[in-house]
Amino acid sequence: MAPPPSGPPADEAAYAYLLGLYLGDGCLSPHRRGHYLRIACADAWPGLVQQCRETITRVRPGVGVFTVQKQGCVMVTSYLRDWPRLFPQHGPGRKHERRIVLEEWQRAIVDAYPWEFVRGLIHSDGCRITNWTTRVVGGERKRYEYPRYFFTNVSDDIRRLCTDTLDRLGVEWTQCTRNGNPYNISVAKKDSVALMDAHVGAKY
Repeated sequence: MAPPPSGPPADEAAYAYLLGLYLGDGCLSPHRRGHYLRIACADAWPGLVQQCRETITRVRPGVGVFTVQKQGCVMVTSYLRDWPRLFPQHGPGRKHERRIVLEEWQRAIVDAYPWEFVRGLIHSDGCRITNWTTRVVGGERKRYEYPRYFFTNVSDDIRRLCTDTLDRLGVEWTQCTRNGNPYNISVAKKDSVALMDAHVGAKY
């Protein structure tokens, strides 16, 4: 599938970030002759809400963007006829119940702006947290803290898009399971966390 007749994304770096947000916490809803793009942003991250709004307008300058308050989150929403062409992963049912594969033109954008794509994934379905552990040093138990990134998504395809991109960026990761099923992508190695801090950062 080619980009929409109205043209490719006006800002490809912004699109890579928005694609990550969409794959994590976004959806398209049909309405009359077009579709609503909706990105769910938790109330705890007002900076993310603003950044999401600005990103949509960078992808499609002049498009209307508004917010709808829901319980615990804000739906950043925009109406446009072309949204399904910009997000061809749209389809019936939940994302994890269907194949999620990037079109060639999307892949070219992600290849050109991999950090923006990872940042969108982390800012939607991920987080940066501080873990802690204790060690006995010189007979005394001490507490140590260390930062860690998580990306959580039940779609095998979306997790693979994340890990394939991390591999290309030289970020080491491990996969965690829940009830025996793949669930979390964890980045905990010091050098890899430093890379993520430099290019992704925590939500705010």
